[in-house]
Formats: sequence, structure tokens, C-alpha cells
Amino acid sequence: MVPLGDFGLALVRRLTGRRAYGAAALFGVVLTLALPPICLAPAVLVAVPGLLALIDGAPSGRVAVQRGLVFGIFHHLTGLYWITSAILVEAADFWWAVPVAVPLLASVLAVFIALPCGVAWLAPAGWRRAAVLAGAWVLADIAREFVLTGFPWNPLGSISEMPGWLGLVFMQPAAWVGVGGLTLGVLLLGAAPVYGRRGRVAAAIGLVVWAGLGTWRLGLPAAPGPGLTAVLVQGNVPEEEHRDHWQDNAWANRIFTRHLTLTRQGVAAALRDAPARRPLVIWSETASPFWLEQSPEARQMIAEAADGAVTLAGTPRLSAPEVAHNSLVAVMPDGSEGGYYDKFHLVPYGEYFPSYLPIRLGEQGWTPGPGLRTLHVAGLPAIGPLICYEAIFPAQVVVESDRPALLVNITSDSWFGNSSGPRQHLAAARMRAVEEGLPILRAANTGISAVIDAHGRVVSKLELGRQGVLVDGVPGALPPTTAGRLGLAAPAILAILSCAAGFGLGRRRRFLLFMA
Repeated sequence: MVPLGDFGLALVRRLTGRRAYGAAALFGVVLTLALPPICLAPAVLVAVPGLLALIDGAPSGRVAVQRGLVFGIFHHLTGLYWITSAILVEAADFWWAVPVAVPLLASVLAVFIALPCGVAWLAPAGWRRAAVLAGAWVLADIAREFVLTGFPWNPLGSISEMPGWLGLVFMQPAAWVGVGGLTLGVLLLGAAPVYGRRGRVAAAIGLVVWAGLGTWRLGLPAAPGPGLTAVLVQGNVPEEEHRDHWQDNAWANRIFTRHLTLTRQGVAAALRDAPARRPLVIWSETASPFWLEQSPEARQMIAEAADGAVTLAGTPRLSAPEVAHNSLVAVMPDGSEGGYYDKFHLVPYGEYFPSYLPIRLGEQGWTPGPGLRTLHVAGLPAIGPLICYEAIFPAQVVVESDRPALLVNITSDSWFGNSSGPRQHLAAARMRAVEEGLPILRAANTGISAVIDAHGRVVSKLELGRQGVLVDGVPGALPPTTAGRLGLAAPAILAILSCAAGFGLGRRRRFLLFMA
């Protein structure tokens, strides 16, 4: 993909009316191509300069916001199309939401792009405007973690997760600045075509420094592993079966038996291949159709299948009558419960109904847990549990005062079929590994299950849509990271400095024109 040259940028700046909005939509789609799983990184050199050119040509701040809104809507429409698959699972009841849900979500998320565009319009054109856009974009991404319960999916920093060694290198600086810092770098480097010759040289130097830091960190050795073999059970149960048969005892027994069989196979392989290591069995989100806390018989069957290993199983859990949680429960070798964790980042309308909206679709669903915590299970190192999309929240996956030795992410991406959704979810988990310097064991119902080391490297994986068990050694951790200690403060400080650089040098007084 060829970057926009000076002539192309000049043409974009002159666009008005529908043509300008059409170009904004096109550039938004192009930016999506740079994200996982396509990972066409050069698309940034078209989309970001194109957006800046549209801001340059906007006659007012309000028009810049409107163009940014269109850009954001089409960017998120194409990046989040896979959410429609979840609706189609229950199409008989929610067919009417198919043309509504993703456009509505895309429109909400587009606001977090539109507002930075309006702020950037206030800055002088060129590198200063690019610096303000990048800084404001990162600050808006941070807000996206919290506003309306948060949905920080597809941050631009994930563009660094290109396939192979190159992607591993460019991911590593997330250990210092988080994915937000990588987003800042992607935007500043992506804007290189709007800079002058010196600015483009500076951008090239910045790219070399980025790669150098990443290469250096990639060479840091991790600590020895904790002496465990991960046994990740991938039951591959279609969501349609859950929906149609969840109250069918025969179906529940069949699915439970499938997981027990895979557990036996995986533990046997683990003990055969690495007898000096202890197996750790992990079942995916809600893999158990039985409520394990209330079913000692089911726990005993799991313990027998695990042959002396601890099993971390996704299961529904009751903390009180009518108070249900989406949980992870530790089943000990004697069949007792060794601890639990309740998911606290719930999916709006997927798992609960937000109190700030009056619409209700069926029953209430899950109740959120009390919050993030480290799970201490006898015989195991400290574990940081993450259920489903809790893995997409930067700086919200580890209790730093009680740092775990590894992260365990259980999920069921079966709602989203063979789409980009499960692959983007895996990319988010890899980024959390780099940010925290911790390995991640990821058990996904329909895939992609994976063992991820502390550098974000996928050591082994079980592909999408397969039934099976993944057996591999648990990698060791790296020392605590700067991003882990500072959390969101690291990218926020960089973003503020970027905005200050853009506004502080050669600032124009355009505030009165903003709403013209």
C-alpha cells in the first residue's frame, strides 16, 4: 500500500461536503486493515495522513469533529463486524438487532476519535497537529476503558502485533509504556507523510529506536518456569448448543463427559512427556454445565479425571440465592473447592443490563464480582485469573501489590464464529503478557487456546474450531515492568506531553472559530 504523497494530501485537503465524508469513511476502513488479524501495517501511512488532511481542510472545529465521527464509525464498523455473529446465534429472538447493534456501538466508539479530531483542529497543521491528534487519541482511548463500563477493543497499538519476529520486536516497548504508548507511536509514525523532510527523517529515527528497544527487551531471559505443565482443554461446544440445550440433562452429561475425557488424555500426555512437572488443568469459560460449588459429585469426577492435578474450571457460581456469577473455580485433587474468582468486567447486554439504559432483553444474567484479585490455590504459584474480555483492559489485569506468577485467561469465543473477533481477542491477551511481563495460559472453548510467554510469544496453540487438548510447559515470568507499576499513568503522561508539544510551539488562537 503506497503512502499518500504531497499531491494526494493536497487533493484530500480540498475535498468538501459529501466527498470529504466519503474520504473519511474510506480512510477509516483502510485503518482497520492495519489491525490484527490482517496486520497490513503500511495502511497506517494512508489512513492517518488522510485523516489529518481532512482536519486541515475543515473550515471549523465542528466540521473536523464531524469528519472524525464518520472516520470512526466506518473504522469500528469494519473492525467490529464480528459482533453480528453473536446476534445471529439468537436470530429468532433478536433478528431486529442485526442492522442496529454494530452501527450503534461503532457510533458510540467513534466519539472517542471525533473529539480528538476537534482538538487537533485547534493546533497548527503539520507535525504539531499530528502530535495533538496522537496525544488526544490516547487520552480518549484511556477514557474508553471506563466510560459506559468500558470497551477498549482494537487499540491502534495492537498494529505492532505483526506476524513473526518483527511483530514480537515492535510489541516489546509496551512493557514500558503500555499499549497506549504504542498507539501514540503508531499515530506519530503513521503521520510521517505530512511532515517535512526533517520530520520524516526524525520519524525514521524513531522507528529505528523503537525496533532497537524491542530487540533488546526480546533478548532478556525470563525466570525459570514454575514447574508446571499446562493442560488446556478445548471442548469446542458451539454456542447454538448452549442456547438450545442448556437445560437438557442428557446434553449436559455428554458435554461434561467430553471435558473429562480430554482432561484424562491431556494429563496422561503431560505425565508421560514431562513427569517431573505437575500438570495444571484449565477448562474454558462456563465449560462445566454443572454448578461446581453445588455439585460435589461433579467435582469428584473432575478430580479423578485430573489424576492428582488441580483443575481451574469455568463454571456458573451462586454467592446467594438468585445471585449468579460467571466464575472460575479451583477443583483440588480430593474434589474439594480450593478457591474461586468471579468475573467483574461483564459484557453489557451479553451478560447483564446496564442500569444507565432502560432497555431490558430477557433475564438479568450474571452479577459482577467484587473486582480484580490474585488467586492463591494450595500447591500452585499465585495466579491472576481473567475471564473472557477482561483480558482487553490494559493496566486492569494484575493486582501489583500481590503480583501473580502467571495469568490464566478462560474464555468462550464461540459466539463469534470463524471471524476476526477471536483472533483480535488473542492479540489482546498477548499484549497483556508484554505489559505485565507474565506468561498467559489461555483456554478458549472453541479456540484459540494458547500458551503465551512473558514476551507475548505464542509458544503453542490449538486453532479455532477444533476439539482437543493443548499440553505444554508453563513459561517463566520476567521482572515487574514499568507499565505494570505505572499502569495507565505511563501512556497518559506521554499523551499529555505530545499535546503540549503540539500546542506549545507556534499555537494559533482558533478557539472562537471552533463552533463556526
